[in-house]
Amino acid sequence: MKKNTKIRKWILTFILLIIAAMMVFPIVFTLSNSFMTEKEISYSYPSENVIQQDNNAHKENYVHLKLIPDKFSFEQYSAFFEKKQEFFDKQRSYLDLYGNSIIMVFPIIMGQLIVASFAAYVFGKLKFKGRDTLFLVYMVTMLMPFQVTLVPNYIIADKLGILNSFSAIIFPGVFGAFGVFMLRQFVLTIPYSYIEAAKIDGAGHFNIFIKIILPLIRPGIAALIVLLFADYWNMVEQPLIFLDDPSKFPLSLYLSRITEEARGIGFAASVLYMAPMLILFGISKKYLIKGIQVSGEKD
Repeated sequence: MKKNTKIRKWILTFILLIIAAMMVFPIVFTLSNSFMTEKEISYSYPSENVIQQDNNAHKENYVHLKLIPDKFSFEQYSAFFEKKQEFFDKQRSYLDLYGNSIIMVFPIIMGQLIVASFAAYVFGKLKFKGRDTLFLVYMVTMLMPFQVTLVPNYIIADKLGILNSFSAIIFPGVFGAFGVFMLRQFVLTIPYSYIEAAKIDGAGHFNIFIKIILPLIRPGIAALIVLLFADYWNMVEQPLIFLDDPSKFPLSLYLSRITEEARGIGFAASVLYMAPMLILFGISKKYLIKGIQVSGEKD
């Protein structure tokens, strides 16, 4: 019996390793190819025009997937930081687009952390009439498909005169409902006796929030940062809807538009684009797991 259990564990481990390898392969492949020279990339992955010139050729006869470059080179990364490309009739570097992503994402994360943490304390620990009903109405916006709120947000941005600016994307993101829901779950795990003791000592709501609530929900804040970054770092619809000037678009819109002549830069751009997410996930992995666990608990 023990022998059969051990065999099943080995089989399960082997299957999980295969699945993990399949998930990691695209990352390793992209990373290794980003260090190839443009000449090697052109040889390994020729353009459709080159293949079509040979009527008897098949694409699989030309494409050679490689994990180890013949010669390690940083020329693709150098081109990423220096080379100008034609983006929608405007000369822009990939670094400029990368900067646009940072300008939009970080204010959203910081703003939503502030709003969500205060709102979580109000909905989680303060008692007032209609609190639960108001929270339920607020959560309905989280259940709606993102596309449903695009038109109202567009109209509001137009009335405020912030269309075609980063603010049109930042403000709706700051007041997202997901952060409130997630941090409220953490606030609910804090015993109310802590707050009562602070009130007896003469502490007001602001001091209670700063000195008691925030330190105790730090794991939730760390997990929320990771989730928000993953969501808004890869956004596509918002820039397309709210921005008319292509020079303000984030890099996420251009990774799929990289031409055959810039495939090498595409590998380097992909590595640099996913690097912050991988680093952030590695640092905050334990907080992310705990955050997901707490968010799934019932009130």
